[in-house]
Amino acid sequence: MKFHPIYYVSKNNVMPKMSIEAIKKVLIVGSGTMGLRIGLQAAVCGYDVVLYDNNEEALSKALVSQQRILDRLIRHQIIDNTRAEAAQKRISITTNKAYAAKNADLVSESVVENVAVKQAVFAEFAPLFPSHTIITTNTSYLLPSSFSAASGRPELFCALHFHDVFFANVVDIMPTKTTAPWVVNLLKDFGKSLQQIPVVLTKEVPGYLYNNMLLAYLTTAADLYGSGAASIEAIDRSWMGNTKMPMGPFGMFDQVGLDTVWHIISHRKDEKSVRFTALLQQYINEGKLGAKTGEGFYTYPKPTYKGKHFLMG
Repeated sequence: MKFHPIYYVSKNNVMPKMSIEAIKKVLIVGSGTMGLRIGLQAAVCGYDVVLYDNNEEALSKALVSQQRILDRLIRHQIIDNTRAEAAQKRISITTNKAYAAKNADLVSESVVENVAVKQAVFAEFAPLFPSHTIITTNTSYLLPSSFSAASGRPELFCALHFHDVFFANVVDIMPTKTTAPWVVNLLKDFGKSLQQIPVVLTKEVPGYLYNNMLLAYLTTAADLYGSGAASIEAIDRSWMGNTKMPMGPFGMFDQVGLDTVWHIISHRKDEKSVRFTALLQQYINEGKLGAKTGEGFYTYPKPTYKGKHFLMG
């Protein structure tokens, strides 16, 4: 692999700056909802992708989900069959950490939203990565500085947070105080190469930008329900009817996953968030996590908010 002859000098060593052309192999750690989507888009855009998970069944399910996404992209004429088939050939799956890390140029981590778990995963992979590997986390709410040291190379570590990937194509780039400035520029180029809109944050902010704005209205909706102001359906009808969006706040909670929403909300200690966390916990205790489990605030695969007459009650 060739690097541009430019060097970043840190207190401990000298590192060659990478160009976007040097990134060939992308490793996705975690084959859940976001990991499989990031990996698929990288493959669609020409990168060789390794999808790693410690669970073989999760990897098999990820491939099925990727096929469904490709079918949808083909139906919407976003890509054609030839490009879809080429993307699938660029993706390999593994439960072997050493195989996954070999020759990885850029890593995107999407494991569970738990600091200790992420620290452990990075610590296990750190000795396996090549010295030049750029390491990123797709954490939704945790601060990347919480586990950058575990990566073994904090200068090359940064948050690279994706949203929907295919239909909400924004990627947040949130460096820590130890992230090398050139890494931020490289990740902007990488984001653009994945047909994403790169948004750079100048400080660490839990939840990034959109999530914080989104939470303001979602927690208000939840508080309206919790206070007895209206039913879930009425609140969603109000939002959908006025904004012309295909789902309301509670439908959106189901799509994100109530467990994921809990992880995000539970960090907030204001009165509204505490009440909403308690509500979410009730659903989680019953195994109702949203669309992915078939039931949350609505029942899937045919939630009532998608019904023809939902808005009219």
